[in-house]
Amino acid sequence: MIRDPQVLDFIAATEAAYPADANGASTAENRRSYNAMCDLFRAPRPPGLAVADRVIAGVGCRVYGAETPVFVLYLHGGGFVVGGLDSHDDICAEIADATGLQVVAVDYRLAPEHRWPAQLDDARAVWRALASVRRAVVVGDSAGGMLAAALCLAETDAAPLGQVLIYPGLGGDGSAASYRENAEAPLLRTRDLHGYRAALHGEGPEGPVSDPLAAPLSARLHADLSPAFIVTADVDPLRDDGRDYAARLTRAGAEATLRNEPDLPHGFLRARHRSDRVRRSFQAILVQIAVLASAACRRSG
Repeated sequence: MIRDPQVLDFIAATEAAYPADANGASTAENRRSYNAMCDLFRAPRPPGLAVADRVIAGVGCRVYGAETPVFVLYLHGGGFVVGGLDSHDDICAEIADATGLQVVAVDYRLAPEHRWPAQLDDARAVWRALASVRRAVVVGDSAGGMLAAALCLAETDAAPLGQVLIYPGLGGDGSAASYRENAEAPLLRTRDLHGYRAALHGEGPEGPVSDPLAAPLSARLHADLSPAFIVTADVDPLRDDGRDYAARLTRAGAEATLRNEPDLPHGFLRARHRSDRVRRSFQAILVQIAVLASAACRRSG
């Protein structure tokens, strides 16, 4: 399925630290394995970048860079079960350094200790505290991509300037081709999605999710939604969630751009210093964050 040798090396290193069966272990063991894998790939922060941990609206956050009129709100991935401020620290630091925008990463509550919508409640609390005085682009990967989309759907009065969704899970019902074609894909299998969903909602994998914010693909969309840049991995069961959401946004009259990455699996951002293919994708993401921020500034100016 994947032929790029740099990507294959990344997959092997990831699976050595975070094997596929970690998702079937206890929550504590899963998190230990995930954190060890993140440590393996973590790059040093750019020199001179100011970083501080803060509590905003009662939620732990990490702030990268000095205050800027437009900032980036970052929502990390991890299936709502693993991940936190440390797991995506280097990604956030590099976004701040490359774009010149302050980045605020949100340490939202995790499942299964905290069920939906605790995660969205935390993201919205931070958003409302900061967006009352500044404007922002919201960025999220994987589960964080779904949170970013949900935030844009929910915050209509102070909508983000743009949304960047990186290999997001958007509540697809499992009927799209990618769920079958990539059922045994490296780094994320279709069966893993069922376990994450059960942890988040406290129900079996086939149980209903009635809140449309927990499944943006089923939500009512409209033309005024924040412009979206959606990046999908071709070898990922969630690939078609991003494709279908981009199509739905476009049909609703909203602005949406889709970039599908051939030969890449879910979670590929960690390979940006090991793979030329991923480095190019990350550069495209950085450019789009800056474009969304600057275009909005021009419109408001």
